[in-house]
Amino acid sequence: MSEPFLIGEGMTGGYGTGADILHDCTVAIDAGQIAVIVGPNGAGKSTAMKAIFGMLEIHRGFVRLDGEDISALSPQDRVAKGMAFVPQTANVFTSLTVEENLEMGAFLRRDDIAVTMRQVYELFPILSEKRKQAAGELSGGQRQQVAVGRALMTKPKVLMLDEPTAGVSPIVMDELFDRIIEVAKTGISILMVEQNARQALSIADKGYVLVQGTNRFTDTGAALLADPEVRKSFLGG
Repeated sequence: MSEPFLIGEGMTGGYGTGADILHDCTVAIDAGQIAVIVGPNGAGKSTAMKAIFGMLEIHRGFVRLDGEDISALSPQDRVAKGMAFVPQTANVFTSLTVEENLEMGAFLRRDDIAVTMRQVYELFPILSEKRKQAAGELSGGQRQQVAVGRALMTKPKVLMLDEPTAGVSPIVMDELFDRIIEVAKTGISILMVEQNARQALSIADKGYVLVQGTNRFTDTGAALLADPEVRKSFLGG
């Protein structure tokens, strides 16, 4: 059995000299799949994603991308390897236009970005309409589209989203999830941390339920939704 395209295996670590937040945590995703990390507040969901992106040090375990050990690489170097990370907050340049935000996403590229820009506008038509408008004037859901679009401008192999639907309406959440599915269909792997666990697992190929920084349940999204213990403990019955 071949190794997953991206894997953070046996990750143990935390921030600085503080206590460990992750304890032998493993998260993996195959090419073109959607993997979702869910769990209660303080479970280490975002910490696990940040560990995979290199934003905190793990002193046990490793991170491999397409068979290469990238555990020692900085976040910037991981971007160059094909990883893109969209934080939950402060994820757009509010004073720049939508188009300028997207251009900022392509800062590492030396090729023609016009094709990717067109693809982003096709994925998020509202951004094409508002391309000359300052991102700070947009709604919360539209800002999230800008943030995801800017990440896609790097032509990533892996797109990592930290709570992409936080603070948006249910209608906007459904729309964002639809767009995330479309991105995965292009072959990009998506790793997502979500508080809206039931909805997120419904689109997930693979789901990870974390509790206190360790894996509690790991299965397909559909299997986790059908698991009585998962439903009772984490999905409200």
